[in-house]
Amino acid sequence: MARHHAPNPARPHTHLLAATLTAATLVTTLTAVTTTPVSAAGSPKGHDVSSHQKTVNWSNAKAKGATFAYVKATESTTYRNPYFSQQYDGARNAGIIRGAYHFALPNKSSGTSQAAYFVAHGGGWKADGWTLPPALDIETNPYDKKHPCYGLSKTGTVNWIKAFSAEVNRRTGRRPVIYTTTQWWRTCTGDSGAFASTHPLWIARHGSADAGALPAGWSYWTFWQYANSGGLPGDQNLFNGTMAQLRKFARGH
Repeated sequence: MARHHAPNPARPHTHLLAATLTAATLVTTLTAVTTTPVSAAGSPKGHDVSSHQKTVNWSNAKAKGATFAYVKATESTTYRNPYFSQQYDGARNAGIIRGAYHFALPNKSSGTSQAAYFVAHGGGWKADGWTLPPALDIETNPYDKKHPCYGLSKTGTVNWIKAFSAEVNRRTGRRPVIYTTTQWWRTCTGDSGAFASTHPLWIARHGSADAGALPAGWSYWTFWQYANSGGLPGDQNLFNGTMAQLRKFARGH
């Protein structure tokens, strides 16, 4: 999602995110992903959007096969997506399962404060079968390429994510999906395995036949962002399971 970021938080931004069910409830479908991931049998298609996509034609997205979408809600504690309502509510009205994501800027404020801001401005959740758990987009710093880890130590980054997760869980009852790349995770968290058992993984890896090596602890991805453009608005994603499992994941059980 970082490719759409500009040096001004008020500018369009399209990062994105990943999820996890328990091993007992989510069937790993990595082998179903081929050199044309969007055609993978049994893998529901989805996408993620931000203000970069502006007003989205959701009925058209639905007709093209969209089953789920993540919508950017907030960034740090200073930015709200001005198209959020049209995108988030529009997806639901079109019959698309949707969720909200937050783009983290760990150098700006605490994980707790950013989580509170996120939940207060769209990052909620309810067990209605239409709402995906909140997602945390944490990746290379788009504003300062010399400091991809936002100036935090590996321990500091892990602690920031823990604080964000704890506050989201306290306010919504769900742990956030974590969207990241394997390279960033290894570099900036020391490849921490502290989150794999409780947090769904949304892995970003473009232009490849598969999702590749995953961060420590995760044995499968729940969402895979495999391209930054395609048939659906924004980034292209797959869910690692069936439609029935996607709905179950949204419900939280």
